[in-house]
Amino acid sequence: MINKISPTLEAAVADIHDGATVMVDSFGGAGMQHELIDALIANGATDLVIVNNNAGNGETGLAALLKTGKVRKVICSFPRQTDSQVFDGLYSAGKVELELVPQGNLAERIRAAGAGIGGFFSPTGYSTQLAEGKETRLIDGKQYVFENPIHDDFALIKALKGDRWGNLIYCKTARNFGQIMAMAAKQAIAKVEEVVELG
Repeated sequence: MINKISPTLEAAVADIHDGATVMVDSFGGAGMQHELIDALIANGATDLVIVNNNAGNGETGLAALLKTGKVRKVICSFPRQTDSQVFDGLYSAGKVELELVPQGNLAERIRAAGAGIGGFFSPTGYSTQLAEGKETRLIDGKQYVFENPIHDDFALIKALKGDRWGNLIYCKTARNFGQIMAMAAKQAIAKVEEVVELG
């Protein structure tokens, strides 16, 4: 009988290792899974690469993880906001790397990894610093930049409901990056509000 339900939060994140790339499903506060992040902090894994829409809000969730100093690099679209003081301080001190990715490209790079696509050409970022060192190509009279997929080891996801096979249902816009991050991950870890029967 297939049963993917973990008995504890600690057990759910136990395989996350030093140097892992971890996608964190959220859009600001929407979809943020504080419990899984707290468990990851307790896990002790370090030298992490975090992929998220932003670089944390306030002092909780992703910001709390950054504050531990266990994150080596952040890949995101919106690193700076009015309450991103934790990331701002670490980045200014040279304690965390940043890969800035336009939001549409971020979503497509994650989706491409899950779909097994080796990369794609996007017009976004052409002739800016974001295109430096990347292949460019003229297609139908328009310049494009080649973007690689973002592969990850783990994805931390928040969902409304889940079953023992790992099927998930999301609450409205809290779904945000959840589906594509789960597809791209070698192992997706979901915190659900309710466990339901199959079907």
